[in-house]
Amino acid sequence: MLLSHLLRHLVRRGTLRVVDAGGAIHSFAGEPGPAVTVRLHDPSLGRKLFFNPRLHLGEAFMNGTLAVEDASIYDFLDFVADNMNLAPRMLLTPLYNGFGHAFRVFQQYNPLGRARENVAHHYDLSGVLYDLFLDADRQYSCAYFLAPDQTIEEAQANKKRHIAAKLLLQPGHRVLDIGSGWGGLALYLARECGVSVTGLTLSTEQLKVARQRAADAGLADRVRFELLDYREATGCYDRIVSVGMFEHVGVVHYPAFFRKVKDLLAEDGVALLHSIGRQDGPGSTNPWIRKYIFPGGYSPAVSEVVPVVERTGLWITDVEILRLHYAETLRAWRQRFNANRERVRALYDERFCRMWEFYLAGSEIAFRQQGHMNFQMQLARRVDTVPLTRDYITDWERGRRAPAAERAA
Repeated sequence: MLLSHLLRHLVRRGTLRVVDAGGAIHSFAGEPGPAVTVRLHDPSLGRKLFFNPRLHLGEAFMNGTLAVEDASIYDFLDFVADNMNLAPRMLLTPLYNGFGHAFRVFQQYNPLGRARENVAHHYDLSGVLYDLFLDADRQYSCAYFLAPDQTIEEAQANKKRHIAAKLLLQPGHRVLDIGSGWGGLALYLARECGVSVTGLTLSTEQLKVARQRAADAGLADRVRFELLDYREATGCYDRIVSVGMFEHVGVVHYPAFFRKVKDLLAEDGVALLHSIGRQDGPGSTNPWIRKYIFPGGYSPAVSEVVPVVERTGLWITDVEILRLHYAETLRAWRQRFNANRERVRALYDERFCRMWEFYLAGSEIAFRQQGHMNFQMQLARRVDTVPLTRDYITDWERGRRAPAAERAA
């Protein structure tokens, strides 16, 4: 089996048993560790996994041609990631998709039309799906855990407070929310801080929900949502915030993104960018994720972002690296998704369930073992816009308790 050549180099800890399509068992063992068994139901799968495992592993699992027999897909991906960290990288080139970096400019080229199509691919799915695994506010980005036993509802409330603190909001401020999702952050800022917010989204489904939520909350006079790309935005704003949207911009468009932020930001304004990042430098998006989950998406290294900001002339006034917060967020989502798996299957089908199982499990592993993290970057036009120390962030958060509705949730 051609795949055996790759697996002999990969397995350094634990035991991996592979049952091929003919029923033959191939065993690969390293030092003592967990044992996992996978079964291949397609005779051609071994060859596909050898040449492009990052794409075909996910495809095989979602199509049912690869089955994990004595563990979960999370356990198997954890086993693979652990062993990848132990083996010399040069011996596992197919697992790192070394050629992907050369084509990433084309993969991340997101003009207006394509950007809308890419957003619709993921965010215009049924709202029922997101209700089955997200918190009640539908916060679909990294939460902020102040204690390991906090619920996802508590951690997402922490996240909104943390962002509000960094924005230094004052009543009457005009705020632009780029990538406003289902509107939770915009509504929080308007309700808790007395500001007016304009939210931008490219998802028609998110737009409908966000507008309805603003009307139901009696905030439609201070919070409005528009179906607009960031490149189409106009006006002047005291504060700009973008959470979980920058991953859809693409490296080639970073200069345009930050120029637009600077153009829209008031002279004494503050902006906050919250994005997934990578610890190990520039790379490329996993091809399975790019094809099935987030077409056009890419999570950058901070080293790719800082030079663009510098050339734009904006000040980077604060950077915070959130390391395992997203791993804990994804664990909560994965557990809720699995608990509601039958309802997801009724909504879509078994293949969709397997696809999202793989997506949530693989994403969590990426944050636990493969160098992914989140960063929050605070920006300003002037050097003296924010206080000299970071005490104002903690002071503001400690002075604010979660609203009663969030505490009850």
